[in-house]
Amino acid sequence: MNWLRSCFCRAALVCVALTACVNLSGPKPEAPVYDVRSAVVVSGPNMPADLLSGINDRVNAAINATVRDTVLPRVVLTIRIVAIEKGLGFQKDRNIAKVSIDAASVEDGSVIAVSAFDVTSIAADPKLADEILAEDVAARIRSVFSLSGRGH
Repeated sequence: MNWLRSCFCRAALVCVALTACVNLSGPKPEAPVYDVRSAVVVSGPNMPADLLSGINDRVNAAINATVRDTVLPRVVLTIRIVAIEKGLGFQKDRNIAKVSIDAASVEDGSVIAVSAFDVTSIAADPKLADEILAEDVAARIRSVFSLSGRGH
């Protein structure tokens, strides 16, 4: 009888675990979409100017190329390059940017969305590291804020 009770308890635990897994793979709620009007890239001192201008140019070009068919909350982005690390990894070709973004309402200036992420890129030529990292950061921002990829 204890054997039967043990099997039943184990079967119940397996069913509970499977049910939890099914719920995790269910549809996720859609992320909010905004009508991004402009962006500015800021950082602390000693950040490569090519990186900052590259991100700024690419993101603003994507904003200008994006057409919205519906009325959405209008925002401006403040993109902060918090830190970068270059020349990482065995081949010294890995570069990482830590990025933080605030989306502020055009109407009242309140921050209505915040995003933070790290972007890792690989550049075999260290002279191209800033340009490649700028493109990878801009691509992530285009993805997060549903901007057109035809900008730059």
